[in-house]
Amino acid sequence: MVSARVSRGAVLGAVVLSLVAVPARAATAQADAPTPAALPAPDTTGLDAVLRSAVAQGAPGALARIDDNGSTYRLSRGVADRGTRQSISTDDRFRIGSVTKSFSAVVLLQLADEHKLDLDAPVNRYLPGLLPDDRITVRHVLSHRSGLYDYSNDMFAQSVSGFEAVRNKVYTYQQLVNLSLQKPRTNAPGAAYSYSNTNFVVAGMLIEKLTGHSVKTEYENRILKPLSLTDTFYVHPDTKIPGRYTRGYLTPDTAGAPLVDATTQTVSWAQSAGAIISSARDLNTFYSALLRGELMSAARLAEMERFTRVNSTTAYGLGLRRRDLSCGVSVYGHTGAVQGYYTYAFASKDGKRSVAAVANTSNNSKVLNTMAGVLETAFCGKPAQAMSGSAMTERDLKE
Repeated sequence: MVSARVSRGAVLGAVVLSLVAVPARAATAQADAPTPAALPAPDTTGLDAVLRSAVAQGAPGALARIDDNGSTYRLSRGVADRGTRQSISTDDRFRIGSVTKSFSAVVLLQLADEHKLDLDAPVNRYLPGLLPDDRITVRHVLSHRSGLYDYSNDMFAQSVSGFEAVRNKVYTYQQLVNLSLQKPRTNAPGAAYSYSNTNFVVAGMLIEKLTGHSVKTEYENRILKPLSLTDTFYVHPDTKIPGRYTRGYLTPDTAGAPLVDATTQTVSWAQSAGAIISSARDLNTFYSALLRGELMSAARLAEMERFTRVNSTTAYGLGLRRRDLSCGVSVYGHTGAVQGYYTYAFASKDGKRSVAAVANTSNNSKVLNTMAGVLETAFCGKPAQAMSGSAMTERDLKE
């Protein structure tokens, strides 16, 4: 079932590129791509086609919400529950996976604003003896340049058996770090980008050490309550999603095997790297506020937006992704994959337009790449285009 609603008409505008002089940065950082001064209206027809394709490719349901400077567009296809056949809704809550990383980064950057944290200090200054190399800094952790091995590579070598082994397990942060340290590091500190959940487990440990509070408390006091994010929760180690939600379905590795309902889980294997629950509305509110500078100082936001190139379309800052679209627009946010859910949540540089979308499946590369088309239709105002040379895999979003 599909629905679209617009709360206020949007005006079509020509895409005009403005070139801005950008100061030189360190070799690992990339200058922002030029951003159009005005965005065309979202292509809701193309967006609906993206959601329909995701369902045809194996997602039980898919939804997207665009908030555009006062206008709201809501579209959904398919079901939230394969048993009851309840339609998926843009009001549903869902597990956001690694979009959680942006929340964790915001807390640490706020602590840097409060002079409680130096981004270029060794992690071991704050967590003595945690890491085997004093050269690994907080900045390295937040930018995935620490070289710490991603322990979840081994957990989910087999999608279903790996998930069933951890879905009700409760880990300590230290246990997760220990799993990482059993393996060689991927690179020297600062030498290269290498995505690792271990980095944001360390981020969670830093939050709790520096504040004396749980990450749950810090998320609530610093982000959720100030922004009135009433659909956003950190329930770890509880396993249920509060209120109305869409169920998540894990695709097995064996072709043709039935989907596995992965909704109920502790997500203890991810915690501050991927355990938050939210909604499309709340994610749009969060990223719009972040990019408008409402959550930290301008200086800290500029540091968050110092990006290292990952591939032809993606760069990574401090807990923040930049995605460069075919129309010349760059958008900012994060992707998320946790068993049963693929999430895309991004906003324009000025925060005036934001989109959040989810398909309630995972371990399905076709759906993963199809959902990337949400960004093209939301910000470029045209049907999603095939992104040759930039197809993503589960590894790119694995949380």
